[in-house]
Amino acid sequence: MRAMVLHSPGHPLQLEERPLPVPARGQLLIKVLACGVCRTDLHLFDGELPQARLPRVPGHEIVGHVTGVGTDVATGWVGRRVGVPWLGWTCGICEFCQSGRENLCDQALFTGCQLDGGYADYTVAHARFCFPLPDALETAEAAPLLCAGLIGFRALQMAQDAKHLGFYGFGAAAHLAIQIAVGRGQQVYAFTRPDDEDGQAYARSLGASWAGASDQLPPHLLDASLIFAPVGALVPLALQATAKGGCVVCAGIHMSDIPRFPYRLLWEERSVRSVANLTRADGVAFFEQIQRTAVHCNVTCYPLIEANQALGRLRSGQVNGAIVLIP
Repeated sequence: MRAMVLHSPGHPLQLEERPLPVPARGQLLIKVLACGVCRTDLHLFDGELPQARLPRVPGHEIVGHVTGVGTDVATGWVGRRVGVPWLGWTCGICEFCQSGRENLCDQALFTGCQLDGGYADYTVAHARFCFPLPDALETAEAAPLLCAGLIGFRALQMAQDAKHLGFYGFGAAAHLAIQIAVGRGQQVYAFTRPDDEDGQAYARSLGASWAGASDQLPPHLLDASLIFAPVGALVPLALQATAKGGCVVCAGIHMSDIPRFPYRLLWEERSVRSVANLTRADGVAFFEQIQRTAVHCNVTCYPLIEANQALGRLRSGQVNGAIVLIP
């Protein structure tokens, strides 16, 4: 099979031919049909994820057909279309796993980071962490749901019943989360780079009540602000736009340092918290949600061998929606 492999940070992915992987106990062998290109892949490429084990096949937004199983896996999995998310394995016995917080497991392994991912023709994944996908989901559109969709959904859940929501950074996660938020009747205010008029127009086309530059104040104070861009300087800006008692949710695995800011921005019971990974329960709830609220994923597809070009396009911010590799 073919695989695009990262050997060292900052160097282009290398196209390699590898033997077909053999599923171990509890694993599925999956023929990859599509794999989303996520900003976390850029953090891996840039050496910003210290837990990564290289060389590695990136990719953690995987849609594929199960073609084989390891021991202790029911053969009924064969032939099913499944999704493989970022969370690839947990110990199942620690205090976090036992209390429904497996996303915080100290022993957790992550797809495309410590486990080989979907920038390849085939991959293996632990059956416990794979999601059977609804037939109605188109394959390429389903891929970004496995991270951008799930992380956006978890961030929305942290915002609880906020009526006025701010989205800082309007990429793959935000363009999916806004559709759920608008479907729930929430008002969304989109913040982008000052020169990104196309992104602001795109946000408005998806139902944003207002769209503007990240250093602007919205026409209404926010009950919650979700930061999808990995830019620490957005935290004070979001706090300034957030009403008393509101929260700022940082939804990325990596963020640049947060600059100093005056205590008055945090006072009056505002809070700042982060989203760490996801749980399988998030996946179940998310796929139930999109049965009730239709979510359209805007995708730009590249062939597998153009993975480096796809990463470059993501880095430049030249695409609205998500990028997907098709082997």
